[in-house]
Amino acid sequence: MDGPRTSREVALEVLHRVDADRAFSGTLLHHLLDHAGLSAPEEALATELTYGTLRHRAEVDWALERCLRTPLDDLPSRIRTVLRMGAYQLLFLDRIPPSAACFEAVEQAKRVGHRGTARLVNAVLRRVAAADVAIPRDESTAEGIALRHSHPAWLVRRWVERFGVDGARALCRADNRTPPASIRLNTLRAAPAAGAARLAEMGIRTDPSALLPEGRRVFDAPQAARRAAYAAGWFSPQDEGSMLVSRLVAPVPGETVIDACAGSGGKTTHLAALMENRGRILACDTAPAKLEALSRHAARVGATIIEGVHCDAARLGEQYPGFADRVLVDSPCSGLGVLARRPEIRWRVGPDQLPGLGARQRELLAGAAGAVRPGGLLVFAVCSLEPDEGPAAAAWFLDAHRDYEPDPIRGWPPGNGDDPAPAPARGGPGTAFLYPHVHDTDGFFVAAFRRRR
Repeated sequence: MDGPRTSREVALEVLHRVDADRAFSGTLLHHLLDHAGLSAPEEALATELTYGTLRHRAEVDWALERCLRTPLDDLPSRIRTVLRMGAYQLLFLDRIPPSAACFEAVEQAKRVGHRGTARLVNAVLRRVAAADVAIPRDESTAEGIALRHSHPAWLVRRWVERFGVDGARALCRADNRTPPASIRLNTLRAAPAAGAARLAEMGIRTDPSALLPEGRRVFDAPQAARRAAYAAGWFSPQDEGSMLVSRLVAPVPGETVIDACAGSGGKTTHLAALMENRGRILACDTAPAKLEALSRHAARVGATIIEGVHCDAARLGEQYPGFADRVLVDSPCSGLGVLARRPEIRWRVGPDQLPGLGARQRELLAGAAGAVRPGGLLVFAVCSLEPDEGPAAAAWFLDAHRDYEPDPIRGWPPGNGDDPAPAPARGGPGTAFLYPHVHDTDGFFVAAFRRRR
């Protein structure tokens, strides 16, 4: 079957596979857009429909359930997705006329269902459009905030306990914003100012990051120019919070560094750039496909000091005892700090999963600790703000590994040389947080440990 060819077909396919197959929206959307041949406005609409429907799912479902005679979860996934997309347009997109939203949804239902489901979609969405369904706006309680901002109630209750009602509300709002289009300039190609100027010559207009010199925010980038500049290695898409993790490692040219959970190499290639492509980086992962992607990424940006290694970080100390000056453990986690970029995560992770994730983080830290030479640095990061994960793992690590001590976090974020960078939220000794509603980045917990000599 041919792939999706319109904005709504792309959004429907992504949302259906997120719902039915637990796909990740960002990766799948990027892949489909690369092959759909849409114009820039059509790409923008597909992106809006995809992320908007995911970010506002609780509100959308609340409205639909009041206009349905059948439980929403009992409907086929594609029809459920058509209804959610249609209701999102009716409730949140003023620029799309209700008649157009209903018509397009019915046409989609005809293609992915049958006459009966098309009639159902038509009737339900016309009820949503006509009934003026008023979503409750009481934000004085965790449950009210959860509904109004489409977050799980269990998660909002935790945030209210830690940040108060106002802080929890601000964090939910930050999760529902469109995150900035952040890129990292490839300083192996040119210094930041020269790299930004080169992008401008190609038609890509950016603003400097307040947090670090190689970070930029894109505000205008024609599709062809963006793809050409990326292919030529001038930049890599990366959140500023993610860039700051590599900055905390602070590698020096000529050192030996291990990226223990390298994935496809976003932070690894940043480390290589900070080292001016001098020294040695072992990039470890257990997934061969990710190591292959890392190799392509390194070649694209010209990072020649990276060696991909098939290795579980939990065994790193056994395989490379005392080997590295610096080790980064960018650990797998719940991802609850990146809900603006991956909104589906909020509906997949439950509180019962957090202790197991924290246990895995402790295992990775313990395994990586032996690979650090005496006097070397171990940096730990998770893109989650939950205390069961990063903070608990960091506290356990220091208690269990008396040959390590907290390393003070100073001069981080470094800023861009012109303006002072916003300060991180300090945790315990040698730890810090980046909050989406404070720093306008993804949410991160970081910790730095120094191995005693």
